[in-house]
Amino acid sequence: MNNKLLALYGLKWNPFTPNVPNEALHVSPRLESFCWRVQHLAGEGGFALVTGAPGSGKSAALRILAASLATLRDVTVGVISRPQANIADFYREMGELFGVELRPHNRWGGAKILRQRWQAHIQTTLSRPVLLVDEAQEMQPAVLAELRLLASADLDSHILLTIVLAGDGRLAERLRSEEFLPLASRMRVRLAIERATPQDLQETLQLALRQAGAATLMTPEVIATICDHAQGNLRTLMIMAADLLDAAAQREAHQIDETLFFETFAIPTPNTTKATARQRR
Repeated sequence: MNNKLLALYGLKWNPFTPNVPNEALHVSPRLESFCWRVQHLAGEGGFALVTGAPGSGKSAALRILAASLATLRDVTVGVISRPQANIADFYREMGELFGVELRPHNRWGGAKILRQRWQAHIQTTLSRPVLLVDEAQEMQPAVLAELRLLASADLDSHILLTIVLAGDGRLAERLRSEEFLPLASRMRVRLAIERATPQDLQETLQLALRQAGAATLMTPEVIATICDHAQGNLRTLMIMAADLLDAAAQREAHQIDETLFFETFAIPTPNTTKATARQRR
């Protein structure tokens, strides 16, 4: 959104884009509890899991979790940017995240160096590494298996790493297979993000507007209408809201109301479609 449009509505930023500041993200009681439990898990090490349908808010949950972990003095957080990478690239990225020089062609040597680095670092500084993996359903089976082996030492008696996996139903399905039961059994903290209620969506939208500096940009009626039509999906909600903001800016409307909503998302009737086609001829 350009500065002209921001000035038109007194917005500090576009409240409907994925890159809004963390303070504009809604934190539900369940998410707050999950973050608290992962903070305690980070002191011991282990696995945590976030699952939910596409657009349900998994990535936003990881952002909120990362911010909460950043407040801890003795925790170092790393985020995997390419979950689909092979083992060599996975080790290379792990080395960059945690400051360990690895030789990706030597998998056993790389794991040994990482473990020694973490053990020495934990013993001298008490710092605990936490790895966040979004879109974990895209991870190759060999990399998922490697994570389990990399996370602990001394016959599972020494946990070296806290790992938070986030993914959709495909990840949950893989963890139910026999191949990944050893990994699934290690999930100590879980958050299953369910379909949001209209009330949850309203709170999310109202918070985004307040934090962006335009609490009255949308009327209460249109907020309720959008949330009813979003079918419990946060991504759908924000896409619809962004479309309405664009429509309002194009018309230089002072506020987004229900009239604009129905004009923007009107579904042409068959008769209207035929009439429009005849006019074009």
